[in-house]
Amino acid sequence: MLEKLRNIRIEDYTYPLPDAMIAQFPLEVRDHSKLLILKDNKLSEDTFENVALHLPADSLLISNETRVVHARLLFRKPTGSYIEIFCLEPVAPTNDIQLAFQQKQICTWKCLVGNARRWKSGPLLLDGKIDGMPVTLTATQTDRNETAFYIRFSWEPQHLSFAQILDYFGKIPLPPYISREASDNDNTRYQTVFARNDGSVAAPTAGLHFTPAVLADLAKKNIQTVFITLHVGAGTFKPVSSETIENHHMHSEQVIVPLKLIKEILQYKGKYITLVGTTTVRALESVYWQGVKWLRQPAKIPVLHIEQWDPYLHLTENPVSTVKALQCVIDTLEKYNATELRGDTSLLIAPGYNYHIPDAIITNFHQPRSTLLLLVAAFVGNSWKTAYDHALANSFRFLSYGDSCLFFKHKLD
Repeated sequence: MLEKLRNIRIEDYTYPLPDAMIAQFPLEVRDHSKLLILKDNKLSEDTFENVALHLPADSLLISNETRVVHARLLFRKPTGSYIEIFCLEPVAPTNDIQLAFQQKQICTWKCLVGNARRWKSGPLLLDGKIDGMPVTLTATQTDRNETAFYIRFSWEPQHLSFAQILDYFGKIPLPPYISREASDNDNTRYQTVFARNDGSVAAPTAGLHFTPAVLADLAKKNIQTVFITLHVGAGTFKPVSSETIENHHMHSEQVIVPLKLIKEILQYKGKYITLVGTTTVRALESVYWQGVKWLRQPAKIPVLHIEQWDPYLHLTENPVSTVKALQCVIDTLEKYNATELRGDTSLLIAPGYNYHIPDAIITNFHQPRSTLLLLVAAFVGNSWKTAYDHALANSFRFLSYGDSCLFFKHKLD
């Protein structure tokens, strides 16, 4: 299985995407996006405001409540040139994203730096006022490698958190395929209505279509809506550049899954579970594999850590049931009096992968040659091509601000 998966050719998961079909702006109303439904190998269309009509009553729907941070900082040097710093992930004094945003006075982040050749040495400064109070942010290079810079941020006054600093000085980080500057409208529209936990540098875009009205319609059908957190990293935009996926290095993202939610998944297993977005899929499939690992070697600490090829290394002739794996996670968390499972995942889901949690997935249309498209193809089989061809031929809008899909799990012959 591992050898077959590693030899998947990425050219089999590409398609022509004209620039004109990449949505540059959100629709005026979130839930007026088109909805492409794929069920039993049959396609149909609706609008997202009616998504509740297509989901079973008395089922479970799980979304990602991460919040996109203003990760782009634009500094101007005394010479007049601009340096852009894009915050990727915290390094010190903690690498926990949510704790990093609570830091005061000083912190260090791994960053991308635009126009770096003009920043030879010395600190960069930004000045402003928060609620009438003078504020200064200083950025200093501490190290660099081939892919990133390590930047130490310090600020005055010191009682402000780094989250407050970024909210004031930073800009929302729109994806690279949106060829315009972020506007004030993006501060709202590039967030889900249920965004709560600071940490993402990209939106969990499948959640962007939800409105209070849609959530109310789900509740009327007794579809319970619950949440996990996966902080989306910039690696989500990284295409597979190698000929096969064997040489693709999957990015890592931080995950928080409440113990209560894992128990709810067990209650709904065998009924119906819909996952909103590839981030939610990745997080919850990682929970399953953590249970598999702990069944084989009990946890010394209750921390989630799934590497790229873990599922394929752990496949056996007698696979572990979803119930057994999740129950192991529950028992482990309770043993350590933990109320949530936290950690990181580099899980790569590609065709040939056997899903354990979702019966249906709500997602957007993804970039050619992306690991997100591989994840979708693993869920619906070759029908992804039919769905994408239909969307291209019928003026669907693609990528982050684009239209939505409701894909039901592919039934193997």
